[in-house]
Amino acid sequence: MRRILIDYARAHRAQCRGGKEKKVPLELVEVGVDCSYEDLVIIDEALTELEAADSRAARVAELRFFMGLEASEIAEELGVAEATVSRDWKFARAWLAQWLKSD
Repeated sequence: MRRILIDYARAHRAQCRGGKEKKVPLELVEVGVDCSYEDLVIIDEALTELEAADSRAARVAELRFFMGLEASEIAEELGVAEATVSRDWKFARAWLAQWLKSD
C-alpha cells in the first residue's frame, strides 16, 4: 500500500513538471487521512530514515499510517506482543515528529 501511494504521489508531482510516469489508479483504495502528494513523499522519506534507526518501528508506523491497522492487527502481522507494538508506535511517532520538525 505504501509503495502504491508513494508511486502515485511521485507520478503526480512528475506530471505537474511535465513527466511521463504511468498513473497508478487509486479509485479502489480508501485512505483514512487526506494529505497532499508532497506530504506523502515527505512521509515516505521519513519512514525510510526511520527504517535505518528502527526497522520494526518503521514497519509499525507504515502499517498504521498506510493500512490503518490497529495495534492488535499489527501485533499479529509482525508476530510480536501488542505491548511491543505500542512501544514501537510511541517511538515511531516521537521519532517522526522530531524528523518532520527538523526538516
